[in-house]
Amino acid sequence: MKPGPDPCEPGQADCQAAAGYQPAPHKLVLAFLILACSLRGEIVDRIAVSVGNRVITTSDLDRQIRVAAFLNGTKPDESAAARRTMAERMVEQTLIRTEFETSNYPVPDIAEMEPEFEAIRAKLFPNPADYAHALAEAGITEQDLKTELLWQRTLSQFLDMRFRPGVQVSEGDVQQYFNTVVAPLARAAHPDQPVKLDEYRLEIETKLTGDRADKEMDKWLVEARKRTPVVFHDEVFQ
Repeated sequence: MKPGPDPCEPGQADCQAAAGYQPAPHKLVLAFLILACSLRGEIVDRIAVSVGNRVITTSDLDRQIRVAAFLNGTKPDESAAARRTMAERMVEQTLIRTEFETSNYPVPDIAEMEPEFEAIRAKLFPNPADYAHALAEAGITEQDLKTELLWQRTLSQFLDMRFRPGVQVSEGDVQQYFNTVVAPLARAAHPDQPVKLDEYRLEIETKLTGDRADKEMDKWLVEARKRTPVVFHDEVFQ
């Protein structure tokens, strides 16, 4: 690419690198260069969290907050506490994505998810014009929604491949959950009907397996964070 006029002052090597005068550096270095200098000497983006050699920028964080609010049908919560909570979630996402890449897990194909995405879109916004207006008002794009849907599928697939196979649910576990949780609720809802374990067995096994897989993933995330330097830039969350 032919360089245009140099927007930087003489001797500003970091600014020149950010402006394209040197080969693209590592993503982390590039993020710092962007912070150091923009064409007008203003901050373009800021690092909210560093996760190992990866970064979560303020624009990443803001976009994720807007997407979550859009899907939940609520207004974006941009308070310091909400931003910190979302940042914690994004740290977990980054750790899981890193595990996917280093362990060569198959990544879901977003093209295969188009029917699911269209079903969700049609349910939320049957009128395409309303849909386009809602996206513009929320400050997000359709690709942002598809990326979130892909992440949810990726997380589910990670849970299925990495943790569910090691979960065991015994007959005693099923019976106890039936006696203490399912049966009392079923009898309260339908006092005149008999409550049989076999009618709820599959539902109970699925519930217990999912809960235990979630706990195993939580343990894994704790260990992954111990192995990975995670730095929150406090000024972003004030």
